Amino acid sequence: MNLAELTTVAQELPFDEPITVYKSQGYEISFIRPSKLSARFKHYDINTNFQIYLKEPNQKPYKPNHLRLLFDLYFLSRENPNKKNDILEAFDKIFYGEDALTAVDKLTSLNCQQSLSPIDINAILALSFIIEQNIGYGNKSKFFPPSLYIQGWIRTFIDSDKPLDQLCYRICRNTPPAAQYTCKDNAFNKRYTPNNTVLWYKQL
Repeated sequence: MNLAELTTVAQELPFDEPITVYKSQGYEISFIRPSKLSARFKHYDINTNFQIYLKEPNQKPYKPNHLRLLFDLYFLSRENPNKKNDILEAFDKIFYGEDALTAVDKLTSLNCQQSLSPIDINAILALSFIIEQNIGYGNKSKFFPPSLYIQGWIRTFIDSDKPLDQLCYRICRNTPPAAQYTCKDNAFNKRYTPNNTVLWYKQL
């Protein structure tokens, strides 16, 4: 399942009907397009807006937020420091359109005692968040594509040496990720270049 395929699923969602997009080991990820929006999101387009739900084993579905994914990637990287570039590369491949499960295949053997979800679930969540920002984000973005916001933070939480507290403080205040992780992919940035390869930010 890649960016183009899951984007098509998201674009073609019916109203008010949950659609399962991935199931594994008792986990389930689904999309739903509500026909009515709360006052907070009234400026969003109901025809492109959709919500992501995660169901864990023996639990009720809920809407996961970005921090769940970012925490898992932060701890995965720190428990496997010699595999940091492999983790970065895998999630770059997802962002650039490769099959999400294939991208993380060589990460399946990594151990992470503090993880909340298996790596395949995190791969599909990352892909889902990317699509959500690309087609459903209702505000004006400083990034093009808009999903560079979450992708920049994915790269930051995997790669940065800063304490988790500092990273959380920044993202919880809606601070954009550092330009070093986004500039060459961001069409709004003067340093933009097309057709970048994975890990380009490690060479700046």
